[in-house]
Amino acid sequence: MGSTPTSGTNMDTPTLADVNIRGVAHRLIEKRLRRNSETLKQLQTELTLLDEQLDALRDDANDKEMRSLVSETPLALHEYRDAQKHVEALLEHRDFLLRAIAEQTRNQDDLLDRLGKN
Repeated sequence: MGSTPTSGTNMDTPTLADVNIRGVAHRLIEKRLRRNSETLKQLQTELTLLDEQLDALRDDANDKEMRSLVSETPLALHEYRDAQKHVEALLEHRDFLLRAIAEQTRNQDDLLDRLGKN
């Protein structure tokens, strides 16, 4: 049986416990990286789909705006305002997605830094 080093003893070689802890930490970081990567892909896919929807809704809102200007009826104006509210709601959700993507990217960078240090 070995003895424990006294305080102040410099141990340059890692102990078995150190190696095991680093291995566990390494695996946990890799697991978090995989999860983060999946989340990032989902967010980017959602952003792509939302941008397509946004283009279509903007075109629709522009058409309804022209109709409301030409017809000058309350119904046409109401339809335009309703379409514009949908566009604004999608823009808010788009901003949310962009913030979430930025946060996930920062998390990924942090995890990669931690992985590089292990």
